[in-house]
Amino acid sequence: MMPINLAPVGEESIILKVSGSPEMKQHLQDMGFVPGGKATVISSNGGNIIVNVKNVRVAVTREMAQKIFV
Repeated sequence: MMPINLAPVGEESIILKVSGSPEMKQHLQDMGFVPGGKATVISSNGGNIIVNVKNVRVAVTREMAQKIFV
């Protein structure tokens, strides 16, 4: 298990866990990051990571990405 920001670009991963404060967890889950879901890192540059989750591209900060485990 590793944070999604360490996942290889272009490789589909299964979300295993979402951590953080209750507000952060709810925000990430509202964006589609739910355990059992699939996510693919599209790009990682600077402070943001672009992830394809539920056929939608979402930009998350590095801090948020470290709360999503695959």
